[in-house]
Amino acid sequence: MSKTAMLDEWYPVALLSQCARKDYDTVLMGEPVRISLDAAGNVKVTDSNGRDLPQRARYGHVWTSLGTPAHELFDIPEAEQPGRRLVDVGVVRVRCSPLRAVENFLDIAHFPFVHTDILGSEPHTEVENYKVEIREAEDEVWATQVKFYQPQAAKSAAGGITTEYMYRVPAPTCSVLYKTCPPRPGEWDVITLFVQPIAEDLCDVWPWMALYDDETSMTDLIHFQQTIFLQDRSILENQIPALLPLDPGMEIPTRADLTSVAYRRWLKRHNYTYGAQLVAQ
Repeated sequence: MSKTAMLDEWYPVALLSQCARKDYDTVLMGEPVRISLDAAGNVKVTDSNGRDLPQRARYGHVWTSLGTPAHELFDIPEAEQPGRRLVDVGVVRVRCSPLRAVENFLDIAHFPFVHTDILGSEPHTEVENYKVEIREAEDEVWATQVKFYQPQAAKSAAGGITTEYMYRVPAPTCSVLYKTCPPRPGEWDVITLFVQPIAEDLCDVWPWMALYDDETSMTDLIHFQQTIFLQDRSILENQIPALLPLDPGMEIPTRADLTSVAYRRWLKRHNYTYGAQLVAQ
């Protein structure tokens, strides 16, 4: 599938901490990329021909683009709030479409069945009505008023609570989740999924978090989030078709899939089809 429309987007390609130690080689949408430090200690990103690529260092990661982005990297204001723990979770390689990885992150209906006794449990399987919209001014997909009972909503949670969520898709392979913050009612924990497309059916997933949690160790915060995503990986790697279907007739959505439907519609509108399947095969 053509990757032209997605060339001018920003993508995560490394942790900042990785680049401080040595050169780091990776692949973005089939193209070799090297991340290194120049003589002044600044991050430098180049392609296989030695061409300098645009770069940004934000949210604990190095970001780059194979094209010429017409806009800045999306903003997460919570990253600048005093007192938040900024957690670099690491990377997980997944044999799935990068778009599938984002869509799975948007889905709450699987919580009781995949993340049993952590993010969900039976018989609490009902997904209540919630609101989904494509915000034209920001050109982002948002889901709000999402509520779900969870036995352990976060590492800091002492017991089961009804958790409120907001989902935001600011870029084709990135999603930002805002959720109830148990230690600070009235605030939101921020959990993100930054996805690096390696190929149409292969990606590196870089979770990152901005949390209010003064008690849990950094190791436990990382392990908790890695446990959640590793439970997802086996599901993602066995989905059929492997690429994300964008034709509305290829899969039958339910009420719980409203965010997925809006995300697919938004992808199709922008011709973000790298990692997607347009027609039934």
